[in-house]
Amino acid sequence: MSFPYKKNIEKSMKKFYDSLCEKNKRRYAAIESEKLSHGGVNYISALLECDPKTIRQGKKELTELELDITGIRQPGGGRKKRPLPLNSGIDQDFLDILQQHTAGNPMNSSIRWTYLKPREIVSELLKKGYSVSRNIVRYLLKKHEYVKRKAQKNITMGGHPDRNAQFENITQLKQDYLDAENPVISMDTKKKELLGTFYRNGSLYTQAAIQTNDHDFPSSATGSVIPHGFYDLKRNTGYITLGTSHDTSEFACDSLFQWWVNEGIIHYPKAKSLLILCDGGGSNSSRHYIFKEDLQKTANALGLEIRIAHYPPYTSKY
Repeated sequence: MSFPYKKNIEKSMKKFYDSLCEKNKRRYAAIESEKLSHGGVNYISALLECDPKTIRQGKKELTELELDITGIRQPGGGRKKRPLPLNSGIDQDFLDILQQHTAGNPMNSSIRWTYLKPREIVSELLKKGYSVSRNIVRYLLKKHEYVKRKAQKNITMGGHPDRNAQFENITQLKQDYLDAENPVISMDTKKKELLGTFYRNGSLYTQAAIQTNDHDFPSSATGSVIPHGFYDLKRNTGYITLGTSHDTSEFACDSLFQWWVNEGIIHYPKAKSLLILCDGGGSNSSRHYIFKEDLQKTANALGLEIRIAHYPPYTSKY
């Protein structure tokens, strides 16, 4: 780095240097001198008005310095949370209220939940003579390990003895195709959406409120769209085809044809084979012969080998 610095930079450096303690002054001067080429120590020494020996001492300290990643605050530091002045019997009455409005997992007695909201618990406690706020109720819920959570869709509804073997096979196929000049894509059909003045999740910037129908009746729709998507694993890109009739095997293969014509052949001009990953149901079912028939027609039209790797049963959510 060239020096001397500009006058305004030198002024800021000196001001910052003067604000430090002696130990940090040495280390800051050492760091600044390290940025510069030959003569940097003398330049920084004159700029910060410190002895060159001080800078050398700072360099020595920096080499011996161990990085402390535990943070500045000592264990137990910070403001202590003041305990809430609760009546001695409120905990038991609180649990009694929840006991009457609590459900649980019959297979695991440690998992319980309540369908009462904080404001409803406030009302129940008021009947027992406790005038508390919702914050107190939230404190009690947390104290007794009731935490607001969403249900998780993790329980497998079934299995297959060859599930792991199929996943290992898919992993090997993916790697073989990724190492070659052949594409690997994943395909799936998403939920059908009605067209019309219907409510949609999400928000956007607008100058006035957007009004929608109060009910989403299919009879009020002007039509529907079926999103059929492809994900290119090599290029990390997606492609969506919107259908307007039904999710059929013919639609899935037509969507594949469109992807290849508009995307695949452009990015994989030397490809001889195509690997498609998909689940075993819907329009690309592993059991329906019609999908295999339509897929063969598509392969003939494209002049391309198409290989399908279906995920094992009950693993479409993985």
